[in-house]
Amino acid sequence: MYPVLIKIGPLTIHTYGVLVAAGFLLGLALAVRQAKKQGISSDKIVDIGFYMLVAAIVGSRLLFVIINAGVYLKNPLAIFKIWEGGLVFYGGLILAIPTAIWYMKKNGLDLWDTADTFAPSLAIGHAVGRLGCFSAGCCYGKPSEGLPWAVTFLDPESLARIGIPLHPTQLYESMGEFTNFLILITLRKHQSFKGQLLLTYIMLYSMLRFVVEFFRGDEYRGFIIGVFSISQGLSVLMFAISIIAMMSAQKSK
Repeated sequence: MYPVLIKIGPLTIHTYGVLVAAGFLLGLALAVRQAKKQGISSDKIVDIGFYMLVAAIVGSRLLFVIINAGVYLKNPLAIFKIWEGGLVFYGGLILAIPTAIWYMKKNGLDLWDTADTFAPSLAIGHAVGRLGCFSAGCCYGKPSEGLPWAVTFLDPESLARIGIPLHPTQLYESMGEFTNFLILITLRKHQSFKGQLLLTYIMLYSMLRFVVEFFRGDEYRGFIIGVFSISQGLSVLMFAISIIAMMSAQKSK
């Protein structure tokens, strides 16, 4: 709703960037706190957090550019304008996971213990980041006349459709991720196998994203067939992988 937080002359600070940074720092702080309880080096947690952040930004932007290759071939410099929106979460996840695995193996960290340390942080960080999407107007919803909680973007710098009541899909996902965070920190007290928190997060998020996609109105995110988006296809894949991995982990206990 407020894409620009501060503008002084040529200096422009976008609300999106501030909230994404806030989400990252909050998630990292929680991961460091949990790592200390588990006897994991907090310095290594901070390092892996920043490596994952860079990988996530590159991966999420790269997938968006691939989906919309026709647009960016005409204007290659626009690839770097991430403040204009255009980050696909799954692209970031796909690149951040191998980056994290590489770092953990290099530094002798237990893969699943470290992954479980970060799982709730991913949820809360994403929840805050989606508030940034809401502020910028990206990832906006379909028109929804008569919906009591529909939102209408009026700021001309907003990336959403202006002057039309829309589904607040950014808030749907943010609330869903806040719920996922609460589920994960509760599950941590009753965890029965290594990797359970991360796999549960992937399962929960894939279901959330699959549903929210039906209410999205930004056509440029790419579709597989009909109304099913690329993100929904990835959601089905990630859900299946998480379920199979959890079943395998349960059998090997």
